[in-house]
Order: sequence, then C-alpha cells, then structure tokens
Amino acid sequence: MIKLENIDTYYGSSHVIQDLSLEVEAGAAVSILGRNGVGKTTTLRSIMGLTPPKDGRVLIGDEEVAGWAPHKIARLGVAYVPAERHIFPALSVEENLKLAEANAEREGAWTLERVYEYFPVLGERRRSGGTKLSGGEQQMLAIGRALMGNPSIMLLDEPSQGLSPILVAKVAQIVSELCKEYGITLLLVEQNFRIALAMAERHYLMGTKSKIQGEVSSQEIIDDQELIKRTLAI
Repeated sequence: MIKLENIDTYYGSSHVIQDLSLEVEAGAAVSILGRNGVGKTTTLRSIMGLTPPKDGRVLIGDEEVAGWAPHKIARLGVAYVPAERHIFPALSVEENLKLAEANAEREGAWTLERVYEYFPVLGERRRSGGTKLSGGEQQMLAIGRALMGNPSIMLLDEPSQGLSPILVAKVAQIVSELCKEYGITLLLVEQNFRIALAMAERHYLMGTKSKIQGEVSSQEIIDDQELIKRTLAI
C-alpha cells in the first residue's frame, strides 16, 4: 500500500532523509521509532507531498506520487494527522469535522454520528471552538477529522505528544480498533515505544539521517528492550 524507494528529502540545503526505503502492506499497522530529529516526521511529510523528496520513488498502491500536490495524494485515500493537530480554532468541533468530509456517498462512509460514537466527548463538545478543547480532545478531533475523509491509509505523527498517559492509552486503543475493524493501513511515527507496541505489529528503527537500523516485530522488542533503548539513544 505504501512503498518508499531510496528517497532523499531536503529542507533547504539540509539533507534530512538520505536514501530511505520502507514498505507498509495493505491493512498493516507499522511504526517508525526513533529519537527526535532523525527524520520521522519528514518521512510522513514526504509521503503526503508536503515536503516532497528530490530523489527516489513514493508509491501509494500502484501510483507513483512523488511530486504530487498533497490534495491529490489525499484523494487516493491518504489521511495525515500531524503532531500539531492543526485544528481550525475559529471553527466548532462539528465544523472542523464537516470541513474534511469526502466520499460521503460511499457505502459505509464515515458520518458525524459514527465519529461521535467512537469519540463521545466530541459529540458533547460539538459546538465548542477548537481553542477551547484540551490536548486530548484536540487529538481525538484530529483523528475524527481524518476519518471523515474515509481514508484507506492513515499517517499518524506522534499521537502521544503532550497527552497524559491515560489519554494516550485511550487514543491508542481507539485507533488500533478502528484500523483493524475497517482495514485502514496505519503508518505511525513515535518515540514512545510502548505506544508503538500498542498500535503496530512491525517497527522500523530509525537512526540519524533517517538511516534504518533494523526492522523488528513487537515480540522482538518485548523480548529485548535493550534493542529499543539503543535505537532511541542513537
């Protein structure tokens, strides 16, 4: 479903991602684990076309999308939930959700009612403005807004950022259930390996300049937690 082949991405003259290749199968849940600054977020931005790679190939299904505009990539069924969440502060919860609605005529399409079923607090706060939501509520809104686009792929950036452990666990559980139930392919970026273990089955360990240090299963991390400690210290 997602395939990167030897991509190179820059911010100005800074070569952030160097010769990165990875793959996520349809319906799989995969994480990229690594410390801050190694290129995890830039990887997602490269896929979404927000910071397009200068070299290499980005494939979504059979489509080579490197160089495409983000809105065109989104139409392939790709939803991006950034760490900053990007809630529209002047709009209510419901208006934020409606703004992202796409493919609503499709059978089984996501509706406001379905989003509120998974995130009851959003239903309770539907008339509230974006700036009046807590960090956890904003994260739920960002995920709900992504679902309103009826994606087949979700790119999720640091969902644990700024949230309490209890809220993080709740968000992780909901997203995992959603992806499994509806067959959504998930690529998750995290530095909290416990959250990654809760949400994904396979993990890329990323070091400096986006170099992949290894590819491991959740069980391998559980059996050897020194492995993840070494990765996060790279």
